[in-house]
Amino acid sequence: MVSKTIYLTASLLAILSVVAIGASTDNSVFAQGDKVQASIVPGASTLTDTAVSPNPIEAKVGQTVVWTNDDTAFHTVTSGLIGAPDAGKLFDSGLSGPTALTTQGKTFEHTFDTAGEFDYHCTLHPAMTGKVIVT
Repeated sequence: MVSKTIYLTASLLAILSVVAIGASTDNSVFAQGDKVQASIVPGASTLTDTAVSPNPIEAKVGQTVVWTNDDTAFHTVTSGLIGAPDAGKLFDSGLSGPTALTTQGKTFEHTFDTAGEFDYHCTLHPAMTGKVIVT
C-alpha cells in the first residue's frame, strides 16, 4: 500500500514537472529547431518597433531567423541603423531579386553565427525598426 502511494505521488510529480517545463519554455524558438520565425505584420509600413513580431527576436548562435512578409506592402530587412555606414553589410533582403520581400508570403532568412545585438530596419519605411538578440 505504501509503495503504491509513493509510486502514484512520484508519477504525479513527474507529470507536473513536465507540464511546468513546457509552460516555461519559449515554444516559438523551441518548436522551430534551427529556425526562428518573425512576421512583418499587416499594416507594418505605418508602425515603428511593432512592425515585426516578435521584437526583439531572440535566437541562439547558429540559428536562422526567417522573416515573413505578412503585409501587403513591399518591405526590406536591412541590418544596422538607417543611414549608418554599415547598414546592410551583415544582411539585406534587398529591393529586387529572389530575397526581396515584394509580396505577401515572401520570406528572407539570415543565419546568425555570432552572439550580440543586431539592429535592423526597412529601407522603404525607416520607422520600421527591430533588433535580433543572439546568445
